[in-house]
Amino acid sequence: METLNPEKWIDNYADYLYNYTIVRVNDHIAAQEIVSETLLSAWRARRNYKGKAAERTWLTAILKRKIIDYYRKVNSAKGQAEVSMSYPSPEMEGDWIEENIADSQNRNAEDILENEELRLAILKCLKQLPKKQAEIFRMKTIEGIDTKTICKEHQITPSNLWVIIHRARKSMSACLEKTWFN
Repeated sequence: METLNPEKWIDNYADYLYNYTIVRVNDHIAAQEIVSETLLSAWRARRNYKGKAAERTWLTAILKRKIIDYYRKVNSAKGQAEVSMSYPSPEMEGDWIEENIADSQNRNAEDILENEELRLAILKCLKQLPKKQAEIFRMKTIEGIDTKTICKEHQITPSNLWVIIHRARKSMSACLEKTWFN
């Protein structure tokens, strides 16, 4: 039977919860707020934890509800319970959204140049990280290698991996802020 260890939540799960959230909301500040709300809700509900699920699974379940709440709030603020699309005219048939959405393959020269400049900025910032940190960041974030494989290869714990990734992200963010966004 699992027991909770709230003192370790930030060290053990904050990066995971943030990564899970940012992919779904695509807003850095909103993701941070949702993770904070999740941890606060978990703290308040800790006496209700039955130990049937792993601690991370339990926190992720709370997080999923917080993400749903976020979208309800966003849609409510827009005056909509659901986002709906209608055809411009009754005669139109087919999947209007799919027919009219921008083609990701239809990029102009400016888009291609901007992507290349960003790629070069990322590589430049990656070179400024300590060697081990850069390699672990590249493996996890760019190549998508699973945690277990990286930990085994570098002889580190999953907690240590996430600390390294967190520090690399902060460094990369600061570097890109200087070299790319300004």
